[in-house]
Amino acid sequence: MRIEKDALGAVELPDDALYGVQSLRARDNFTLGYKKTNLRLIYAMVKVKKAAALTYQKLEQGSSREHIYGAIAVACDRVLAGEVDAMFILDALQGGAGTSTNMNVNEVIANLALGIVGKSPGEYDTIHPLDDVNRGQSTNDVYPTALRIAAIELLRELSEACAKLQEALQKKENEWGDIKKLGRTELMDAIPITLGAEFGAYAQAIARDRWRLYKIEERLRQINLGGAAVGISNKTERKYRFAAIETLRELTGIGLAAAEYPMDITQNNDVFVEVSGLLKALAVNMMKIANDLRLMNSGPHGGLGEIRLAPLQAGSTIMPGKVNPVIPEMVIQTAIKVMANDCAITTAAAHGEFELNALSPLIADALLESLSLLGRAVPIFRIKCVEPLVPDRERCRALLDASYAFAMAYLPQLGYDAVSRIITENQGDPVRIREALDERTR
Repeated sequence: MRIEKDALGAVELPDDALYGVQSLRARDNFTLGYKKTNLRLIYAMVKVKKAAALTYQKLEQGSSREHIYGAIAVACDRVLAGEVDAMFILDALQGGAGTSTNMNVNEVIANLALGIVGKSPGEYDTIHPLDDVNRGQSTNDVYPTALRIAAIELLRELSEACAKLQEALQKKENEWGDIKKLGRTELMDAIPITLGAEFGAYAQAIARDRWRLYKIEERLRQINLGGAAVGISNKTERKYRFAAIETLRELTGIGLAAAEYPMDITQNNDVFVEVSGLLKALAVNMMKIANDLRLMNSGPHGGLGEIRLAPLQAGSTIMPGKVNPVIPEMVIQTAIKVMANDCAITTAAAHGEFELNALSPLIADALLESLSLLGRAVPIFRIKCVEPLVPDRERCRALLDASYAFAMAYLPQLGYDAVSRIITENQGDPVRIREALDERTR
């Protein structure tokens, strides 16, 4: 065991622990047992730390401290390689606007870097978590910057997934343009449509989502790195700020830009509400499409049965042969979770007071969870549900023939009231209705 001290006293840590006293105190304070801080956020914070270290390595070139920042950059690479994931020990929901997560990252990087220069964990006289790893930074500029980076990375993955789903739906549109079926409004028989047109409408909805997600990245590119605690960079070197952002651009491949008004980025979280709102819109469309497919697949004999989803697993422990539409049902639940997260993000963002929002950890956790869930659900929906489904042409035709939806075509000649009367007089029998309508229009 090793001993580390802070202003509150001393604590014991395992010799091989790369976290330190601040991380341990935070772990013991936030014992919700909910889930750990999202690793995508952790990795994005590490990229910020690496950008700062590389910047100071250049600024300190020729000094005795130059090699320290080189070691910090190498330590960051080891974290990003996934070597020490277990050292990030904090619950996702925590007080302090993310300060504890920032400290956890600082301590892990510092102790890794100490090992690189031949020192033991906790020998902070050589490399300090705050004086060196966190130099020129504050949680209040690192955390929102990292959240923007993580969100953009996940948005790009999700946008690509939506593009592939759109293509899969359009393929069905083109293949099934000749399959006539009954349209439905309010779950009641409506006018004839084609199955292809139905899937074309789904493709249009996902196309809008794809475009919205692509455009929202622009909102996230402005960052307040170098703005320190309240967005005023009077405590950090101007040279460091712009060099660090330039380095971060290179590390992430994202067109990040220094915010014109860093205090705005520090204070306000409305951009995350906006992103979440667009994720909710995608969730709405995914739920609608999934539920439509679930209904069209219903049966196999007592439902609509217009399409057949791929059988993936047994659907009952008591009814042999039953197969459930499990992928659409998973998608629907995912959509509900994203909608719930949107409510959490909206409420948390509205609770920012003055120069900082203390509820940033909830915003980060909910937003990244929504992005991750949709990023996984969309490809699964495409691969396991949309691409392998097949139409039942005979069933589509039978349901269409059993309906009197064709009667609308007679309205121009006979008028609404006359057609309605004929339908009622013939008790909805499509054969008798067609004969009566044809007789009236001869």
